[in-house]
Amino acid sequence: MKYLVMVQGAQADYEAMTGRGSARYPAWDKTQLQAMFDHMNAINADVSARGEMVDAQGLAAPSTTRFVTVDAQGEPVVTDGPYAETKEVLAGYWVLDCDSLARVTEIAAQVARCPVPPGSPDYPVVIRPIDETGPSQD
Repeated sequence: MKYLVMVQGAQADYEAMTGRGSARYPAWDKTQLQAMFDHMNAINADVSARGEMVDAQGLAAPSTTRFVTVDAQGEPVVTDGPYAETKEVLAGYWVLDCDSLARVTEIAAQVARCPVPPGSPDYPVVIRPIDETGPSQD
């Protein structure tokens, strides 16, 4: 079964990782940033060695987001985002092909143990099964 494992974050997290912290988002130093990369790379190496990795990517800062809708004539309407009320966004993901929900939960727990500076927000790691066949009315 394939699963999407997602990590969440906020624009303020990206700023904190570049050394521009705030009250709720402490600034990261280079050692802390390297520890985070080392942790994530170790997870990637493990799931790759086990043949479970399909894809994994970290995403650019939320400030680079674009929302695309269409107007009444079907023309694209592009808005830079995210909107101010957006609190958490997708920060990165893995697409994994695991034998069981228990195994992908083990991996998500490893992700959740990623080192962060003391006082950083605690985000859940989200697991979603990938539906490769689509909904059925049978």
